Amino acid sequence: MKKLGILCWALAVSASVTAGDGGVLKLASPDGTHSVTFGQRTNGKGVKEVRYSVSYKGRPVVTDSRAGLQMDNRVWEMALGVRSLKQPECWMDNLEADSVVVLPSVDETWTPLYGERSRVRDRYHAATLCLSKKDGSQYRLHIEVRAYNEGIAFRYYLPEHPKAIFHKVTEDLTEYTFPAGTMAWSEQWAQARFDYLPVDSLKRPVERALTLELPGGTWAALADADVDDWCLTKFRAKEGEAHTLESVMYSPVDVVTYYATPWKVIMAADKPGDLLEHNDLLLNLNPPCEIADADEWVKPGTIMRETTISTEGAIATIDFCAAHHIPYMLFDWQWYMPCTSHDGDATRVVDKLDMPRVVAYGREKGVGIWVYVNQHALMKQARELFPLLRQWGIVGVKSGFVQYASHRWATWLHDLVRLAADNHLLMNIHDEFRPSGFSRTYPNLLTQEGICGNEEFPDATHNTILPFTRMINGAADYTICYFDKRLKNTHAHQLAASLVFYSPLQTIFWYDRPSFYQGEPEIEWFEHLQTVFDDSRVLSGAPGKSVVMARRKGADWFVGALTNNDGSQEDVSLSFLEEGRKYLAYIYTDGGEEVKTRTQVKCLRRVVDASQTLRFRLKPRGGAAIRLVPVADGNAKGCKKYRGEML
Repeated sequence: MKKLGILCWALAVSASVTAGDGGVLKLASPDGTHSVTFGQRTNGKGVKEVRYSVSYKGRPVVTDSRAGLQMDNRVWEMALGVRSLKQPECWMDNLEADSVVVLPSVDETWTPLYGERSRVRDRYHAATLCLSKKDGSQYRLHIEVRAYNEGIAFRYYLPEHPKAIFHKVTEDLTEYTFPAGTMAWSEQWAQARFDYLPVDSLKRPVERALTLELPGGTWAALADADVDDWCLTKFRAKEGEAHTLESVMYSPVDVVTYYATPWKVIMAADKPGDLLEHNDLLLNLNPPCEIADADEWVKPGTIMRETTISTEGAIATIDFCAAHHIPYMLFDWQWYMPCTSHDGDATRVVDKLDMPRVVAYGREKGVGIWVYVNQHALMKQARELFPLLRQWGIVGVKSGFVQYASHRWATWLHDLVRLAADNHLLMNIHDEFRPSGFSRTYPNLLTQEGICGNEEFPDATHNTILPFTRMINGAADYTICYFDKRLKNTHAHQLAASLVFYSPLQTIFWYDRPSFYQGEPEIEWFEHLQTVFDDSRVLSGAPGKSVVMARRKGADWFVGALTNNDGSQEDVSLSFLEEGRKYLAYIYTDGGEEVKTRTQVKCLRRVVDASQTLRFRLKPRGGAAIRLVPVADGNAKGCKKYRGEML
């Protein structure tokens, strides 16, 4: 169990304010933009409740709202041999504030193994509100609070009890009351489409991150972090209380004290893109990497699926991957059978696939082999299977249809990632699972689905919503399709999506085969595409309209622009480039009949610099992708300078 909380108050405390000062915790971020208050208020029934509020630049984000947990005290009483087994109305009732402990401020910078940025700043002010009951039960609860420039985070900490160490948390009582008129971009499950609704209309539980548009132009997001020992929690409009969301736990959670719950995160910003730029906050709220040699074998990159599940198909796909600089190939379902039943055996490969030959050929060509394993086999065989896969030379496992929502299955799934790390296996969790920063601690979890991605052929408007909602959580395996005839969006849109939707393991050519490729010149975009970066920025956009993102790897920049179903004009300022330096821009956007390829992607090269702005008239459901390389060694010979024309 990693929920260690505060082991020794005496070592951590820099100052203490007693409950005699009102027992109120007030905290502001280092730059003063975010502030939070925790305190107590007696409700209409004469019961003391813990309440909190959050503001951004002096504007209310979460107004006076309830905080706390509900426990099943019968667990305690059974452990203590008490016979009453009477459940009180609320475990939080009449907790008394003992002290507010102000903790030392933190300002550190750390280097992730990989990410959207190569350096992450962890800077915050922190304090803890300590509460207890005076009825002889010795019940205690601490609320740990951090104020970052990017947002507010808090969690509940249960200290050890002198007689009973077991708790059953049955409800998360945390509520979020917003200013009147707050709108939400919501989805009811991780692979759903989005609704744009008033918070009062969220009658069914909705996913996190939940992005909110507040009156006056403030944007906010509700998220969580460090969730590996907890259940799925969603949000729902609270009946009878205006503009208020309540927390909905999927299942009870059994804990052994001392114990800290996941962090609850409330981010606020002036622009929706800032919420995405600030998502390193979730990484900061997770423990550091626990894999000592991760840098030796955890390698991000692109991956292509082999669709025939045959030796001949695999050899052809490996050759294609090697030719186009794709370091991984995946055998999806049906490489063992039956793959969706407890009767399946993932230690035995189907006859038409010579796995040793394929793995050896892939190693010769520099292409690592991944395999899909369904939950049935993972439940039954993981401890036997993972060492065997490593022995075979398999580099990664894509887990399919895994349970994740209840406390039982959440701990099982995260322990599966740990088991994979023990066997030097990379992982990609598919279906409903969403990230909350666990890949900082176990970076062998390169990515996960938890998104309505390209295998379901969503439209362009959906894709413009995702960066400002789902992508706040972290990496998503969107499974980029390219040649498939079912695509609803243009091919330039597909190219840009592979840059906008961050994933250290970026799946491309999802439904395709090597034979589908007919020499389309824009495929060079995928050949040069990076999947982890030194810097990432949202240049413009809003959910449902458009998004323009720029990411840097070394000296090279990559830009992706996505528009909605209607199209738009996008002006891409190049001010992020190094001043005084010229760049060769490889530009891929939608052409027309003048482009004599199936994909009709127009490929241009222009010499540009930081003073310029590229102008695009994006077609409906269209996009643009740009790779910017410093001019050197004659690589721009014969290329035109950009003169401000519409692209």
